[in-house]
Amino acid sequence: MDEAAAVALAQGLKALGAGLAMFGAIGAGAGIGILVGNAVSGIARNPDASGDIQTNMILGIAFAEAIAIYALVVALIILFVL
Repeated sequence: MDEAAAVALAQGLKALGAGLAMFGAIGAGAGIGILVGNAVSGIARNPDASGDIQTNMILGIAFAEAIAIYALVVALIILFVL
């Protein structure tokens, strides 16, 4: 294998690794969707508890979004540092 082919293979594998690292964002998106759906259902059943439900929902969304951001950081590190 010549040097140009090795460099092309390494770049392709980096792109593949970065794409695989972003699978964490799929889980975070699904988690946020489920969380918001259940929060809306809970608020519809008990409107008096909407403040507590909304507070917990926002906290849960922040934690789920943090996982997606970590996946993005790992993907960017794979692409530009390694």
